[in-house]
Amino acid sequence: MNEGKSSWRGVRQRLIFRPVASTEKGGERRHLGLTAATGVGVGAIVGGGILVLAGAAFRETGPSTILAFAVNGFVALMTALSFAEMSSMFPESGGAYTFAKKVLTVRAAFGVGWVLWFAYIVAGVLYALGFAEYATLAIGEALEATSGGAPAWLYRRPTLSALAVGAMGAYSILLIRRSKGGGQFETVGKLIVFAVLLVLGTWAFATSPSGTTREGLTPFFEEGTTGLLTAMGFTFIALQGFDLIATVGGEVKDPERNIPRAMLTSLGIALAVYLPLLFFITTVGTEPGQSISDMSRARPATVMADAAYHFGGVFGYWLVIVAAVLSTLSALSANVLAASRIALQMASDRTLPRVLQQRHSTLGTPVMAIYATALAMGFILLMVPNVSAAGAAASLIFLISFALVHWTSLLARRRTQIKAPFQTPYFPAVPITGGLACALLAAYQAVAVPGAGGIAAVWLGLGVILYYGLFAGRAQALDAFTEALDPRLGVLRGRSPLVLVPVANPASAVGMVTLANALAMPVVGRVILLTVVRRPSDFSAAEAETTKALADATDVVGQAMRASLSAGHTPEALMTLAYDPWKEIARVAQARGCESLLIGFSSLEGQGNVEHIEQLLNDVDCDVVALRAPKDWSLTSGTRIIVPVGGRGNHDELRARLLGSLGRAGCTNVRFVQVTDEAMPPNLKRHRERELRMFAEEESFGVPQVALIESDDMVRALAEEAGPKDLIILGLRHERHKRLFSKLALQVARRTEAATLMISRRT
Repeated sequence: MNEGKSSWRGVRQRLIFRPVASTEKGGERRHLGLTAATGVGVGAIVGGGILVLAGAAFRETGPSTILAFAVNGFVALMTALSFAEMSSMFPESGGAYTFAKKVLTVRAAFGVGWVLWFAYIVAGVLYALGFAEYATLAIGEALEATSGGAPAWLYRRPTLSALAVGAMGAYSILLIRRSKGGGQFETVGKLIVFAVLLVLGTWAFATSPSGTTREGLTPFFEEGTTGLLTAMGFTFIALQGFDLIATVGGEVKDPERNIPRAMLTSLGIALAVYLPLLFFITTVGTEPGQSISDMSRARPATVMADAAYHFGGVFGYWLVIVAAVLSTLSALSANVLAASRIALQMASDRTLPRVLQQRHSTLGTPVMAIYATALAMGFILLMVPNVSAAGAAASLIFLISFALVHWTSLLARRRTQIKAPFQTPYFPAVPITGGLACALLAAYQAVAVPGAGGIAAVWLGLGVILYYGLFAGRAQALDAFTEALDPRLGVLRGRSPLVLVPVANPASAVGMVTLANALAMPVVGRVILLTVVRRPSDFSAAEAETTKALADATDVVGQAMRASLSAGHTPEALMTLAYDPWKEIARVAQARGCESLLIGFSSLEGQGNVEHIEQLLNDVDCDVVALRAPKDWSLTSGTRIIVPVGGRGNHDELRARLLGSLGRAGCTNVRFVQVTDEAMPPNLKRHRERELRMFAEEESFGVPQVALIESDDMVRALAEEAGPKDLIILGLRHERHKRLFSKLALQVARRTEAATLMISRRT
């Protein structure tokens, strides 16, 4: 990196975006080819949404439902293009959640993942209820034909709920038994049925009397623009499903090619089925003098079957019922699959409980994530009054998440300048237009259907409480560790972290700058070496002394710069004059917007120095890393890092970032220790050791080193554990106007021969 701008750009391009196409974190295998991946999208999109929700759309806007689906199709196409680019760039499972995690922050990613998980759950409820509606219709018709009537309880909500829950349970079990889940037979079957329906519609239209089209499409806008927009909001979910391919992207073979192709193909198949079918339903699916909106007001859930009866007779009627049953079941399967994969990915990032990461012992399927998804679906099903409410809520949430995908695609392209395997045409017009369309439609949907907005708001509020109450600590620590390891994340997130290093002592300058270089994020991170020369009140009286101080400062900076250059780093150097060096350090840190401040405290023995350093920590608004090291100590790849763990504190994120940075620099010999009571019962000791190992696995490389040390004196235990070449990392409080250095931290720093790194997370 010290060879000039062209070399820097070359390093930057080598570091960013080399998609991994073999396996995914957590043991996923790439077993879905192009046909199977397309089947996931077709299974989710085609049939279920239009057969369940078309009645609600016709009721709101009449024949212009055709236009509502066409405009939604255009918006979905723009969204699919952004999804395709992001998926080819990040061929991992998780879909929009993964994109947000890469380009935004772990907090934003949790928000996206949380609403997406809910959206797939609500979509699953929608299709489960749709299946129940058509199943009871089929059973009722069969009973009418054989026994002369169907019991009234067949059409009541308890029966519908029981059928819906049964379908959810069956497909959850299928997903546990097979990684692809169920739905393949249903997907092929429904495509055949829809093809037959289109043939019947074409024949009926060709043989219909003149004027049929004009009569069926007049008036086209029954409720004006308002009705059209409402219908679009209700039915947008009918074209959702291509995104599920990105959600299981870690299981797709040759993802850079197959994911974009599968997305666009599945969406194209859906539009090729939907638009002609809606036209036939509107024109030849009604009796003379009757409008499609009147039919929809009478029986909105099954209007498609009633319309098919008019142009296909009993055969057409039963074709729609069969298509609806197959479509809703395949869409239910696809949404359970997607929701469980979102939950699995979030659990692996600790934005959901770790237990959801548990897989089947032999099949490798995410058992606990599937269970959690199925239970959530059952709970939501009891709360949602009907399929229209479920569709409105799911459409709203998907529109919000799709708008965010457009935004992340804009940020990723702008920040990296690297050509993705698949690129969105007409960039940036497509993501800007698509993002605005999704956002505006979502806003209108929230106002037009307050219930949908209320459901989304309640779920988001619950997520905020859970995240900051349960998940934030470990999620942000694991994310910080990952970001420190992977320079691509810093580039994607638009970060440019600055590490400020005040240097004054020639003996510690090399060690300090070596540590600073390890802490700075490659490619985007920067290091500033600051030397503060005390300015005399009367320069003429102290000219010789000041001249010598300037020469010494220049020598220290020179040594630090040489150490950086030999390691391949090019830090900045800054020399200032000030009456109070401590206040000057704070001023520079604030003026430069430093993310981290690395200071040395080899002379902590004086009480005055302790007070000065604590005042400095109170004055700066950044993370602080304070190094107390023996003379001529330097960080090397052989340095053993000892991490005492005593609980979860607000410095966990900074410690994880430090360990990731040190690991990236080659310091992978990390030992996590916990000092325990000698009288601790064996079962509690085993539990503590298990917890410590789980904790260490998230912030270390390979098999972590962990140890429980039985002692009633933590200082003595750590002093005996650490050698002169080791490095101990201790956490400090960072609360304004309070003492920061505890007696324990000072005692460890003074009694051990090892270097001591004290970290203080900004609040």
